[in-house]
Amino acid sequence: MKHLIKFIDLFAGTGGMRLAMEQACLESGIETECVFSSEIDKNACLSYELNFGENPYSDIRKIHEFPDFDFLLAGFPCQSFSYAGKRKGFGDTRGTLFFDVERILNQKKPAYFLLENVRGLITHDKGRTYQTIKEKLEKIGYSVDYLLLNSSNYDVPQNRVRIYILGVMYGTLKLTLNSDLGAADTHKFKLNTENFQTSLFEEEKIKPKVVKDILEKNPDSKYTCSPDFTDKLKRIVDYDFAQLDGYRLIDYRGGKSLHSWELGVKGICTQNEIEFMNLLISNRRKKVFGTHQDGKSLTREQIETFYDAKNFNEITSSLIKKGYLSCYDGKYNPVCGNMSFEVFKFLDPEGISITLTASDSNRLGVIQNNIARRITPRECARIQGYPDNYKLLDNDNAVYKQMGNGVSVPVVKAVLLDFMTQNVKKIANKSGLLKAALLVPSYTTL
Repeated sequence: MKHLIKFIDLFAGTGGMRLAMEQACLESGIETECVFSSEIDKNACLSYELNFGENPYSDIRKIHEFPDFDFLLAGFPCQSFSYAGKRKGFGDTRGTLFFDVERILNQKKPAYFLLENVRGLITHDKGRTYQTIKEKLEKIGYSVDYLLLNSSNYDVPQNRVRIYILGVMYGTLKLTLNSDLGAADTHKFKLNTENFQTSLFEEEKIKPKVVKDILEKNPDSKYTCSPDFTDKLKRIVDYDFAQLDGYRLIDYRGGKSLHSWELGVKGICTQNEIEFMNLLISNRRKKVFGTHQDGKSLTREQIETFYDAKNFNEITSSLIKKGYLSCYDGKYNPVCGNMSFEVFKFLDPEGISITLTASDSNRLGVIQNNIARRITPRECARIQGYPDNYKLLDNDNAVYKQMGNGVSVPVVKAVLLDFMTQNVKKIANKSGLLKAALLVPSYTTL
């Protein structure tokens, strides 16, 4: 006898949550049937159709009738709560896309749901946003809990912390997984000896995947950095590009960063000019100069507290002429040119990727065989844990965006496996909502 779970896939994207659902249920001995899916991005719908044989294009706000189902999946849009967005959030659910999740749950009252969102949801508005969501779900009748998990703890080479909100209509929700924010960056990831996990099939410790494990052996040359950009990098590292591993290319940060004036993006700078700009970048954030978040414009008098001013006029005039520095009302400020970099971060092959985003995934880089290049769409998919037999569109920009917006499939699968074991199997017979039948497996292997 096998249970059959009918589910719907909302804000479906490229189908990452559906894929994880099908994988988890297959391992749990549960049959699945996706009875409805919805996505408004047309390119994402094409990816979904390519892999699942159905096009989910629809605006969920305009749909009011749904087939019966047992499980709701929804990675509802997160811009309102993201650290990368404006984080406006909401005081109520009306006017937000979560309202549609709430509306459907209230209308159909399925036995289970899984919602995915950014970690900022839990702290937004001092926790009141999440509390609003939780209260709305509990009012419908659900037992609700959440997990904060980092993808890097689930064999996905990416620092990606997301919240997973789960609900059960019947009984009390039970989970054995615990929230774990994981390592915040590659450096901490390497130091964290606890980032080893036990294989599901062998009683041994295995090292989780790192960036080098997901690299294509023979990537297309179109992903190689341009000759001009490569020449600029050579000014820093000569021909040893491996020195770039882990470096960020950014103008308004110090630390392990490269800047436009070091690369000569707007014109070659002297060593003294580079020293001036680097000191300005590293000192302008000091509290003694104010508390502006992104650094302050400084007067000559302030700059002279950390820079030897022998040739102040000569250096500042040259930097202003080249476009690296501005001066207004006697205050100096760097002119940042971050979008001029073909790559804004070279990933450490022995570490994990920074969080993929829809806007920047196409500008992540790696050094392979001493060649500087951008990561490929397939590598982005691997960083999100998509299997290689998941088909990608022949549209690089669309895939970069989709993977930046997507879920880490192995994490969602792990959450669902635990959820199935602790909740679905234990209450299926009692609730009567899951239909047990002798079924011939009909899973589609992607």
